[in-house]
Amino acid sequence: MQRTENVRRGSLFVIAAPSGAGKTSLVKAVLDRDPGLRVSVSHTTRKQREKEVPGRDYHFIDTEEFKRLRDQGEFLEHAQVFDNFYGTGRAQVDALRNAGHDVILEIDWQGAQQVRKALPDCQSIFILPPSRAELEVRLRNRKTDSEQVIERRLRDAVADMSHYAEFDRVIVNDDFEKAVAQLLSILRGEGTEYDARRPQLAPLLADLLG
Repeated sequence: MQRTENVRRGSLFVIAAPSGAGKTSLVKAVLDRDPGLRVSVSHTTRKQREKEVPGRDYHFIDTEEFKRLRDQGEFLEHAQVFDNFYGTGRAQVDALRNAGHDVILEIDWQGAQQVRKALPDCQSIFILPPSRAELEVRLRNRKTDSEQVIERRLRDAVADMSHYAEFDRVIVNDDFEKAVAQLLSILRGEGTEYDARRPQLAPLLADLLG
């Protein structure tokens, strides 16, 4: 009889941020540096953007299909962000973790609340921009949104950032390479110095949330 080796169940990391904080770039960078990591590809009803690849960036589905999957309990978490729905497939995450991979969920704070409730063993990380002014610059430099959308994203970003203390760790994405190193440290089970409630964050939070 063939012997099956015990495979370590992978860890689950939930990473959230306001729009424009650089979450997607950071996640791509850590995936490049650590081939053992996997990212769970979310389902969304958002329209596909130029250069996005279905199945790699998102599973693009229509609203009817999204609601069917949601009602069948197929999502580990789901949320409405702006005018679109996003959800994380439960089976996909389980399969990756059971295969021994550490898994990253790149979601919003609403989804993070649901995942923490469903899977309390997860570790959650929130990414902050270095200032409110820099956040606005980053959103404008995308050149993908109208002025009206940018203004709404800025308003919503303040609401999103007010939830930072619900997370285990907080990284400030000021120097990109430094932020990548900090994120890798957390993903490797270190990084206790990046506790979300550390007092050093107080001046930045006053600027971002004030």
